[in-house]
Amino acid sequence: MGQKIRKEKHGAPKVWLKEWARIPAEYCQKLVEAKNIKFVTEIHSFIIAKKIRWCTVSNPEQRKCAEMAKALMAVLPPTDLNTFARLSCIRASSQTDCINKVTANRADIVTLDAGDVYSAVKQYGLTAFAKEIYSDGSCVLSVAVVRNSNLDITSLRGLRSCHSGLRWTAGWSLPLGFLLSRNYLSWTKERTLTQDVSSFFNASCVPGAAAIAPHLCALCQGQKSYVSQKNHHCETSHSEPFYSNYGALRCLKSGTGDVAFVDHLTIQSIENSERDKLRLLCTDGTQAPLSHYNACHLGRGPGGAVVTRLSFRKVARKFLPTLQMLFGRQGRENHRFQLFDSTSFGARDLLFKDATAKLAALPDDVDISEVLGLGFIALLKGLGHEGSSLEDSVVRWCCISHAEQTKCEQWALSIDSDPLVCVRGTSMQDCVAKIKRDEVDAVSLDATHVFIAAKCGLVPVVTEYYGKDTECTAIEVSGKNTKVLPSIVGLAVSKRSSRSITMGNLGSRRSCHGHMYSPAGVQ
Repeated sequence: MGQKIRKEKHGAPKVWLKEWARIPAEYCQKLVEAKNIKFVTEIHSFIIAKKIRWCTVSNPEQRKCAEMAKALMAVLPPTDLNTFARLSCIRASSQTDCINKVTANRADIVTLDAGDVYSAVKQYGLTAFAKEIYSDGSCVLSVAVVRNSNLDITSLRGLRSCHSGLRWTAGWSLPLGFLLSRNYLSWTKERTLTQDVSSFFNASCVPGAAAIAPHLCALCQGQKSYVSQKNHHCETSHSEPFYSNYGALRCLKSGTGDVAFVDHLTIQSIENSERDKLRLLCTDGTQAPLSHYNACHLGRGPGGAVVTRLSFRKVARKFLPTLQMLFGRQGRENHRFQLFDSTSFGARDLLFKDATAKLAALPDDVDISEVLGLGFIALLKGLGHEGSSLEDSVVRWCCISHAEQTKCEQWALSIDSDPLVCVRGTSMQDCVAKIKRDEVDAVSLDATHVFIAAKCGLVPVVTEYYGKDTECTAIEVSGKNTKVLPSIVGLAVSKRSSRSITMGNLGSRRSCHGHMYSPAGVQ
């Protein structure tokens, strides 16, 4: 066979192979017959553990992956049993195809947008083992980019829209969540979300929508074919010209679309000569320069992550740090290959986002809610991300503290009925104002603020009940004297050691109150 195999007197066997991962099956069988079963098992486990199959979705990404494999072979010779010199690139037709291949053990690793990460974990049983970290953190901002200086966020109905991908964080979930929360876009129980989005926009390109909503692919320009391997129209692949954040921006700049929903990392790379031609749409109805994305965006969500099968997680978590140590931003071999640079392959964001600063490993027992955030998962559930349709519109609950928002998000994850979205307000007065402006739907208030809200035209729909012995207090709501609120008892509390304090000598002492207008704390 032209190969040498030798077993050392002490320690594990050493193998010299021109291509060590391709030991012929018949030779392994001879070793088994010779009762060298332990040796064969060690070799087989080594090969399986060290061979990494990376899933790609386009020819440029396949070329970049092949260059990475070539660079690995150059710096990690296959004679070194403690390295990952063996990397193969598995070509898929789309991100969904990659998820299917990893699930079926025909590929091992793929990098996904956060929206697809959620699907991969919840619907396919995969696991996220690393996430992308950018220069300003691990989150992305969703921005709406336009060329027309006369447009604003309230006038999107009837326009042509460009999206990075179906269920993608910045291109789909965050902008639709915003449009629904402001009631600019309505979602009726008789229709799916994609149907109402199709009615809202005049035409769209939403890569990935071909299978479930082909009407959202009207603007896409990928090749059409009855042969599935040659059909790239509206696919989540670089073979679709308008796929990904850069593709959505290309859709806008070509004049095909009127507005593009992308992440802020994409607009950071736009050349200065083009910046003056594009503007951002802000939530207050104004426009802003591209550089103002921190204040002018539609929402914040998690960045991309790398997923694999649970059974392959340990190998993947050892492989990725090696890859980053060699070819990352500060990699010792990045003169051979740059992990986070795709410009030389004729496309952007291949294998990883080009804006990635580093990859952060995730613990083995990490929950997907910790990777993506409870608020983002609540939004995905509200948008029917798992394939279910809504029975009613999104309910937007106003929260006045971080703790209250966290509790609201946990509540949103535990309900199966109407989807709940948690919106942060600064105070009870601010929440009342938000309801008046139709930015939220509900908030929990004390009796005084209920009275104030009633004067603003709002009405209570449910009351807290503290027990059967509680009496009700009559208040006036919308001109009617109705018993709706339970009574509470105001108390004055002092430290047990301060025996000299009485109700008669409280003057000039220091006092603590629940809040201004608090029925028990002030009135």
